[in-house]
Amino acid sequence: MLAPVRHSSSLLEVSGLRKTVPGGRTLFAGLELSLSQGEFVAIMGESGAGKSTLLNLIAGLDTADEGSITIEGQALGGLTDDERTRLRRRAIGFVFQAFHVLPHLSLQQNVALPLVLQHDAGKAAQERARAMLTDVGMAGRENDYPRELSGGELQRVAIARALVHQPLLILADEPTGNLDPDIAAKILQLFSSRVRRSGGSVVLVTHSRLAAAVADRTYLLTPAGLKQHAPA
Repeated sequence: MLAPVRHSSSLLEVSGLRKTVPGGRTLFAGLELSLSQGEFVAIMGESGAGKSTLLNLIAGLDTADEGSITIEGQALGGLTDDERTRLRRRAIGFVFQAFHVLPHLSLQQNVALPLVLQHDAGKAAQERARAMLTDVGMAGRENDYPRELSGGELQRVAIARALVHQPLLILADEPTGNLDPDIAAKILQLFSSRVRRSGGSVVLVTHSRLAAAVADRTYLLTPAGLKQHAPA
């Protein structure tokens, strides 16, 4: 495993986070997490523990009942909706469980979307999108459309889209859930090598011990927060 790049200041700081769901059940409280550039963190936990919710909170797509989240020194709670959107577009790559691949765009157009949203729609952007599709094993499929793909192939397109703009922070929600073991291992290595090379970091939530084993640190999400965990 490549050694993480260490910097004096954290890329991500989560402090005292508390989140409840309708009905009053507390998913977690007092949650703390600090992530430096170049680090890869995996979070495991039972279904319903709040793993996906935690990623949505970090991305600024949801709000916590208590606590703070800071990315690159910017407190999400102090940003407007537009400012959070700009931060996500620039600094965050999100791999959703539901993929969110746009059906009316080709695969290359889907992958290039983060670059287009940063006003980079030129030939170089399209080449980067094509290269990312190759990296996830989808070479030659650039002009295909999502309706032609299996669930595992859609997941690889979503991963390529999350990585194409070299974000500082990758938030990955079960990114290998629909992949066979060989492809999953290659995708995990891609996460590790590309993110570290660009100085970025990963927060990955997963049920897979194989996926968690690639991380520098693994945590178990409980109602009391995150606990250091060694996947068997």
